[in-house]
Amino acid sequence: MQKLLYNKFIYRIENHLIIMKLKDKVAIVTGAGQGIGREIALALAREGAKVVVTDITGKEEEVAKEIESLGGEAIALKLDVCSNEDAKRMTEEVLKKFGRIDILVNNAGIYPFKPFVEMEEKDWDKVLDVNLKGTYNCTKAVVPAMIQQRYGKIINISSIAGTTVGFTQLVHYSASKAGMVGFTKSLALELAPFGINVNAIAPGPIETPGTKVLGSEMYEQLKKAIPLGRWGKPEDIANLVVFLASDDSSFITGQCIVADGGYTLP
Repeated sequence: MQKLLYNKFIYRIENHLIIMKLKDKVAIVTGAGQGIGREIALALAREGAKVVVTDITGKEEEVAKEIESLGGEAIALKLDVCSNEDAKRMTEEVLKKFGRIDILVNNAGIYPFKPFVEMEEKDWDKVLDVNLKGTYNCTKAVVPAMIQQRYGKIINISSIAGTTVGFTQLVHYSASKAGMVGFTKSLALELAPFGINVNAIAPGPIETPGTKVLGSEMYEQLKKAIPLGRWGKPEDIANLVVFLASDDSSFITGQCIVADGGYTLP
């Protein structure tokens, strides 16, 4: 992966095509230690953004170092999105270092499979805390800075689960992701007067370390159900994030864009 990214940089330099859409923008990505979040952080860095890589796992340090090794600028911050105080502290550190926050990608999320009849209150609370309250905490913390500068891009990583279709054993997850879309639409209306765009992305089946729990049989079944004939890759979502984080999408707000290879088409 590093070699591939390096080759992309070299290709741009040799062909004089360095047009960085996010040059000098400051971007925060939650849950950026692996999977989709990691690829989002790398994609934003490739476009010139200064990336704040946050996670609770410790892997945020690895991703930040990877970005720096490719010539980008990044800092790693440990963040528990469930903690309002953690979100405030993170925001203060970013503003102290960079002086502004232009982009927030609320990506942190969990999806523990569990039948509803076996689901306990603690299971429900944990998923809603990470996926939905975490989005609230981080957004609440950064919005004042965005309002002050009258500019900002907030991108919430939702899911087709809950927003478009249902999935068994994911009632709590589906509820949290549907909630993120409602949050996105209402917040977009409130923040539009300040030049802040708020959008969501609803990924379909994406290959990440977490999808390995499905097993090969389920993997192949889902693949057959996708009209484009393949699972999505983290890069597919990251490329869409870059678009929504750039001024190319300045007239788009309050939307939830489905990226699922046609999986949810009727």
